Parts: sequence; C-alpha cells; structure tokens
Amino acid sequence: MAELASTLPATTPRFLPTSLIPWLLSAPGAIFFLMLLGMPLLMTLVLSFNSFDYADGIIATFSAANYMEVIKDDYFHEIFFRTYAISIAVVVLCIAIGVPEAYILSRMRSPWRSLFLVVTLTPLLISVVVRTLGWVLLIGGNGLLGKTLEALGIANASAGNLMYTHTGIILALVHVLVPFMVISVWAALQKLDPSVEHAALSLGASHSTVFRRVVVPQIMPGILSGSLIVFALAASAFATPAILGGRRIKVAATAAYDEYLNTMNWPLGAAIAVILLIANVIVVMSYNRMMERRFRRTLG
Repeated sequence: MAELASTLPATTPRFLPTSLIPWLLSAPGAIFFLMLLGMPLLMTLVLSFNSFDYADGIIATFSAANYMEVIKDDYFHEIFFRTYAISIAVVVLCIAIGVPEAYILSRMRSPWRSLFLVVTLTPLLISVVVRTLGWVLLIGGNGLLGKTLEALGIANASAGNLMYTHTGIILALVHVLVPFMVISVWAALQKLDPSVEHAALSLGASHSTVFRRVVVPQIMPGILSGSLIVFALAASAFATPAILGGRRIKVAATAAYDEYLNTMNWPLGAAIAVILLIANVIVVMSYNRMMERRFRRTLG
C-alpha cells in the first residue's frame, strides 16, 4: 500500500477552474428559482404590453398604452399614494413596537425568553387570511372593540367600527408584519456586547440614554433590514387590504386584482403589477443606500 500511495500524484487534477465551482454548485437552485419566479414575471411583463378590447379580449400587440394610462390617470395616482402611505405608517409602527419588544426579549432570562419569543413568532404559523378575519371580528360593526366601548360607556358601538378604514388596515398589517421586525432586530441584538451597556451605565448614563445612544446605533442594521422587509410586504399586501378595505379603499395589489378578475383587463392589471414591482425595488434600494451612507460606520 505504501508503494501504491507513493505512485499517486500529490494533488488531485482539476478539470475545472476553482472559480467556477461555486457557480456550478448554485446553478441548479438558480435555474429552479428562475423557472418559478423569473418566468411568471417575464410573462407578466410581456402581457402588460398587450392591448385589451371588451369585444375581442386580449390583443397581442406591443404598446405602452397601459403604462401611460396608469402614469397619467389621477385615479391610479391616488391608489399608489395610498399604498405607500399605508406602508410607511406600518413601518413606523413596526419599528416603534418591534424594537423595544426585541430588546426586552433579549434581556429576559431563560426559560421566559424562549417562551415569549415563541409567543411573538407564533402568529407566523397562522394564515394571514385567518388573522385578518380575526381582526374583522374585533373591529367590525358588531365586533369586540365596539361592544367593549359601548359597555364601558365611552362611545357607541359604531365608534369601534374600523372596517373599511385606513386605521383598520394599518393595525391589521402591523399585527401581521411586526414579527418580521422582531426577528431582524433580535438577530442584531445577539451581536451586541453587553459590556458596552454596562460601561455606559457605570459612567452615569440612564437606561433610556443607553438604549437611545448606545444600543440603537449598534442594532441599526437589524432595524434597516426589518423595515425593508416590512415595507416590501406591506406595499404588496393583498389579503388584508382586500378584506378590511373592501372596494372602498383600494391599494395597488387589489387594483391589479380587480383588473384581472372584474374587468378582465389583464394587460392593464399586469402593467399595475409591474409598476408596483419597479416602484418597490426603487424605494427599497434608495432607502438602503441612504441608510448605509448615514450609518456607514455602524454598518461597516
């Protein structure tokens, strides 16, 4: 065996450059991803350039008329403005709730920390439709909120009816999306050195000052990533705005749905979907670049 081993080459010959190995290993997953996501997006893009006639249906043409209609029509301007106004409000509330919640959870002792973390993330195991229907029972005309206000003598039952309002949609979206903010901030808090906080406290800083000037700048990457996730999911949300907003309050996703299934104008619905995707990408990338420049030292 020793003589046989001595006759083998010292290194195994390579038939491919080392730099190509990672690409080849990731190729099956990339191809699968492109087939599942890239092909539907490409088909939607092609469809958005077609035209529509109520007599002939979809006409295979190449025209930007659908995009011009969305860009020039004030009706769609209002829908997109509402979509992003709701999304920004959801992000702000998720930051206000999720950051302190994640910080408190990280400071809990076992087993309470694990228990409350599981409780916080448990809503992710429930369908978003089921959770939204739960909000209907809570904030509807005869819901728990209205009945409670009426029983306490604070207001009549109609005052607690938040159905078909911006407030109801925002509250439900915050409930749906705040776990994503908690997860992102929690991951950043795991890299935080507790000795830095102890040093600030020993120098006379209050707990609120330590949290604001020591903890928050160090967990800014988690807040940034969490806000990007929440914004993207809120801007493209469909089930919650469709159920709680109905036909009275439309967002971009429900507008595209109506064009597809109500008016049967698939090209216009595809154009709305493509514009929503492009706008989301622009907003997310711009926000990411702005925050990286502002907190370059922290993120570096």
